Amino acid sequence: MKTNTRKIQTSDKVNYNRRRFLGTAAMTVGAAEFGIFRPAQAQSRQADPADVPSIKPGTNASFASMKQIEAGVLNSGYAEAGPMDGPVVVLLHGWPYDIYSFVGVAPLLASAGYRVIVPYLRGYGTTRFLSTDTFRNGQQSVVALDIIALMDALKIEKAIVAGFDWGARTANIMAALWPERCKAMVSVSGYLIGSPAANKLPLPPKAELAWWYQYYFATERGRAGYGEYRRDFAKLIWQIASPKWDFDDATFDRTAASFDNPDHVNIVIHNYRWRIGLAEGDPKHDDLEKRLAEAPVITVPTITLEGDANGAPHPDGSAYAKKFSGRYAHRILQGGIGHNLPQEAPQAFAQAIVEVDGF
Repeated sequence: MKTNTRKIQTSDKVNYNRRRFLGTAAMTVGAAEFGIFRPAQAQSRQADPADVPSIKPGTNASFASMKQIEAGVLNSGYAEAGPMDGPVVVLLHGWPYDIYSFVGVAPLLASAGYRVIVPYLRGYGTTRFLSTDTFRNGQQSVVALDIIALMDALKIEKAIVAGFDWGARTANIMAALWPERCKAMVSVSGYLIGSPAANKLPLPPKAELAWWYQYYFATERGRAGYGEYRRDFAKLIWQIASPKWDFDDATFDRTAASFDNPDHVNIVIHNYRWRIGLAEGDPKHDDLEKRLAEAPVITVPTITLEGDANGAPHPDGSAYAKKFSGRYAHRILQGGIGHNLPQEAPQAFAQAIVEVDGF
């Protein structure tokens, strides 16, 4: 497997209009002018070219279409954009974020002909459990199962999956366990599948410091504190994770409303406690977790992305390159791009999806 790594300079002044990703050598030269490179092993492939128009981050503040559907144990809320008969892209958010991380990405992909689905994960926004008796479980496998159930409910056989933070981990798990449902993947910070056993291994002090909130959540004081101050908590995480992102109050408030979900605190606390072995998962998912604990290699075509100013804990790209055995490329975005990469750099994120679709 050959890995292709490039650095991309992001700027509002750069016009990406009419930039074609998937064509002849002349197109590749044109892409190089803008810092967009295709991996060598994919350059001989041919696909219909797609155009992604230029957009300034923060231009879009809402989704045109919001919907609800019963899927698995949830009534899932999701945004939808683009033609119903277009190739499907599922965009997956993380914590403490929500679907608005993709409010700039969705219209770009829709304009390129994709059908875009952006679901609220369990415990966020308008997504609700169908039963009060359902375990409010945040372990990694169930979040992926939720998205498979959503695809089933929407009669989507296969999709490009893309995300960051919890969303990247969810996309990783889907690609690892159900590769037949994943056409390709874009994953911020690469390979994030883990296990409680692996997470029990101590890290150097500086690395442990970056996980301060995980240890806070391990206490009942932490649960109570997050419940009472969840918006202040989320804003602090945003500032730490994206130190150069100058988001305004309106941008934050649109997302913070998602944390008023009645299950939000329980899902978040369980997720972080489960990660370090302080909370049990659902036994019926033990087989899935055993498979994930083996750190399975991902075979679907993949592009991994990283911002040059990501202040959240994240692995170096060289640490996970071998976890992708299919067509693969790694991209580093320059220009002060932090953890919430899709919202900070919607152009580059959308371009990665169009590019990986041609691998």
